[in-house]
Amino acid sequence: MAHKTDATNAALDTASTATSYEVHRADLPLSCPTPEQKLWNAHPRVYLPIEETGSALCPYCSAHYTLVD
Repeated sequence: MAHKTDATNAALDTASTATSYEVHRADLPLSCPTPEQKLWNAHPRVYLPIEETGSALCPYCSAHYTLVD
């Protein structure tokens, strides 16, 4: 049985392909890579505090996240 973050899962995006992402409160808690991204070629999942400032920067890949609502 394949893990839901498996490289063969075509429903998932490749991790860290963009430098900027918009997220919604419904997406919280925020992690990088997000649950919708493949983990096999990414850094370890890290949870990012975005609620207070409205933005967060991943310490691994420097992806910038902006809270839009």
